[in-house]
Parts: sequence; structure tokens; C-alpha cells
Amino acid sequence: MSIASRLSEIRSSLPEGVRLVAVSKFHPAEAVSEAYAAGQRLFGESRVQEMVAKYEILPKDIEWHMIGHLQTNKVRAIAPFVSLIQSLDSARLAECIDREAARCGRTIDCLLEIHVAREQTKSGWDYDELKAFVNGGGFSALHNIRIRGVMGMATNTDDEAVVRADFERLAACKAELAPTFGEWFDTLSMGMSEDYRMAVECGSDMVRIGSSIFGAREY
Repeated sequence: MSIASRLSEIRSSLPEGVRLVAVSKFHPAEAVSEAYAAGQRLFGESRVQEMVAKYEILPKDIEWHMIGHLQTNKVRAIAPFVSLIQSLDSARLAECIDREAARCGRTIDCLLEIHVAREQTKSGWDYDELKAFVNGGGFSALHNIRIRGVMGMATNTDDEAVVRADFERLAACKAELAPTFGEWFDTLSMGMSEDYRMAVECGSDMVRIGSSIFGAREY
């Protein structure tokens, strides 16, 4: 099945209002071009070097989302063009993104990545630490980032009850934080190829799908 056919199939399974981020990490620019030709404009990358390389050769109306763990020393390379940083996971990173956005004369949209999974290897804010930073006015001093919502990953397990509980927890975190951030706080990014249908049931309005569109990754 072609990339265009897979995209069409996934789009038809998504309710109105749910945005699809095609996760193109580890896939060549040619694959992104195929998806682009099929009308896809949102793409997710997890490595800065790969995102920059694709940005330079692909159409400029693509919205690039950083979905992987982002090191502070790599922010400058993507600050001029990244559309959304989904993986904002620490105060230090927030301050760095704000600084680099100001340098570029931009306001960069970000999602707060919250750790809910049972695996410690997954990145993201500890929710209590995030709340302490928020309640202490940590974001009010950062004028060049705009917090648009929450992102997270469920535990990697076949136990659907655990996965659903993780998604419900993320939705609850977003609801609790919403009054602090106001009208722009409109995005709940959760759900990948194997669990996006459940994520949507739990309130996700942005899903990040890679292998179901592009096939197995090319490492």
C-alpha cells in the first residue's frame, strides 16, 4: 500500500478536529515528499539534525513539529522555523527556547510533555514539579514561548486498561492546567500508530503516527 493510501485510510478514521502529525523520523525526505503530495503538511521529527536537513530541501509550507527529547544546545538550530515543540519537558528547556525565540524575533508554540507512563525511560515533566513551576509564575516571565497544551506517551504495554488510564491522566492534567494558560491552551497530543483510536476516545485532538503511514523505520 502506498503512503498516500495509508494516509487516506488514517485520515478517514479520525474524527473532525483531530490533527494528524505524520512522524517522519528515520524516513527519507522522499517519503515526506510523497506524503506532502498527498496533502499532508504536519510532520514530526525527533532529531534536530534530521529535521534541519529535511527543512532545507522540502517545501517551506510544511509545519515541523519537534516530538523527541530536545537538548538545550540544539534549540538554536530549529528556533528559526519550528512550528511546534511538543517535547517541552523542563524549566531549563523552557528558558532556552524563550531565549532562542527572542533571538529570532519569534514566539514559539510549545506543548508541555508530561510523564505518565510506567517506564522511567520516557521523558517528560513530573506533574508535581510542573505544577510548582507553573504556580510559581515560571512561564509568566517567558514572553517568546506560547504554551499550547499537553503532550504525552502511554505505557508500552498490551494492557489496554493501563494505556487508557495513562491517556485519561494526561487529559486530566490538561484540564487542570487550562485556566492558567487561557484560550491558546487548546491541544492534547497523545496517541501513536498502535493506540491512537483509544487516545482519541480519551480526548486527544492531535495524534502522532509514523509506522502506519511510512512503514517500518529505516535506522
